[in-house]
Amino acid sequence: MTSNDDFVLELLQEAGYVTDDQVEAVKDSLREQGETILDILVQGGAVTEDDVLFLIAQQFGMEYVHVDTEAIDASVVDIISPEVARKYNVVPLYSTDEAVTVALGDPMGYDTIDSLQYVLSKRVEAVVAPSEEVKAAVERLYPEDFETKFGIEADGVDVEQKNVLDVDADSDASEGDAPVIRLVSMIIMEACKMRASDIHLEPLERTFRVRYRIDGVLREMDSPPKRLQAAILSRVKIMSNMKISEKRTPQDGRIQVKVSGRDLDLRVSSVPTNHGESIVMRILDKSNLSLGLPQLGFLSDDQSKFERLIGLPDGVLLVTGPTGSGKTTTLYACLGQINLPDRKIITVEDPVEYQMSGINQVQVNRDVGLDFSAALRSILRQAPNIVMIGEIRDHETADIAMEAALTGHLVFSTLHTNDAPSAVTRLLDIGVKPFLVASALRAAMAQRLVRAICDKCREEYHPSERELKILGPVAKKANLSKMYLGKGCSACGQSGYKGRKGIFEIFQLDDTIQRLIFDRAPSTVLRARAREMGMRTLREDGMLKVASGMTSLQEVLRATMGDAE
Repeated sequence: MTSNDDFVLELLQEAGYVTDDQVEAVKDSLREQGETILDILVQGGAVTEDDVLFLIAQQFGMEYVHVDTEAIDASVVDIISPEVARKYNVVPLYSTDEAVTVALGDPMGYDTIDSLQYVLSKRVEAVVAPSEEVKAAVERLYPEDFETKFGIEADGVDVEQKNVLDVDADSDASEGDAPVIRLVSMIIMEACKMRASDIHLEPLERTFRVRYRIDGVLREMDSPPKRLQAAILSRVKIMSNMKISEKRTPQDGRIQVKVSGRDLDLRVSSVPTNHGESIVMRILDKSNLSLGLPQLGFLSDDQSKFERLIGLPDGVLLVTGPTGSGKTTTLYACLGQINLPDRKIITVEDPVEYQMSGINQVQVNRDVGLDFSAALRSILRQAPNIVMIGEIRDHETADIAMEAALTGHLVFSTLHTNDAPSAVTRLLDIGVKPFLVASALRAAMAQRLVRAICDKCREEYHPSERELKILGPVAKKANLSKMYLGKGCSACGQSGYKGRKGIFEIFQLDDTIQRLIFDRAPSTVLRARAREMGMRTLREDGMLKVASGMTSLQEVLRATMGDAE
């Protein structure tokens, strides 16, 4: 059974036309006979063709009509060639200078409208009519001897060859499914080609907007016609195992796809909005699992420092930063480096973003009471050497993590804080005892992502006095006389940037800082002590990367606006 069959069945169930038993019977018939869903339902007397077509038309915001060939003007008939009319079972009803209105026998044939618009160079507005009525109208208006009778050479344009939606479809797509499947596949493939991290499908009042997040910045793409909004959203929901009839509450799902030989997981989220459901697909590229610490953007001294920290036998190591700052990627890179046969590694995640070989990964499931704290208590009985917790969100999880570190486990996790020393304050705020934090925490690392200058179009320029002033001591130390910017090329999509790198702030504990934590010293005091020990701030690390030509000054300033120094 195709996705279109699922769609029609859910519409009929929601409207109360068919029962669960009838649905199962229809599915069995489809498997045995290979008939269409409409044939089986109509023949069985469960519904009429009018019922089904009216519901589908209503779902797509189209009008449902009956075709009266006597009312169709002869000049309108000439607008569409007989080959096109027969092939797509479509008949023109009336026309203006700007648009032509056509009756479709198949409201699920989404590509027909786009094909006609391309061939006619005119806006096509569609209405739905019974398939047999449209077929009869085509036979009457376009008899087989059309060309001889009127002495006109047929257009002969194969619109399918000129269809702009003609892209590689899913391997399981049937002919009836192909148009909308090709469109959704094209949206996903184009996003992957452009290195997007997210796909945003956003219903607006008059348009259906598609945007990609590329290197952290949203870019608006060519939008599909508004009338295809419902079909596209339904297709994505079917692919991600969501309920397509449920439009009032948020839903989550996942899609696994293979694009150009790359295995991708798409984490899908839908939220109801004023003009329809907004869907975001987050693209999780498994090739990112191969990233090592050098690819994250560490300078050599910070990399050595961080490698020493993740090689410790016990303690808590936290990675902090806002959503989308690359914390999870950093943790996976850490696990990849220390994943050796003599170590047992268990993770607790919500959700499990990447499947890693050799690592036991636990998915949080609050519906059955398996939250972070419950999962963490259980996995500690599995005698792991290393534990990764997706995020510390509450007092109980934090307490268990600290106690696990004190009993010989190395614990990785994340926190949402603006800088590294604030991780201590955050742990104290959620109720962890100062002695636990001071004893168990080894280090906290804050990070941000900045766009890397494209290597293909990178150009030197001489920094202005203002830029040198902003760089401050870094400019003097590096004897900086030139900087870099990307001018834009096809490789980077004319943005001047390609890919992202991290900037980091590593906060390590010493005896003095431990005593300050015991005394509940504020983060400003902890930060001052860490600076005395040589900690670079996020902005200072970023400035060094500007000096090295990795990124631009504008990117660092944008990413570190909250850095007081």
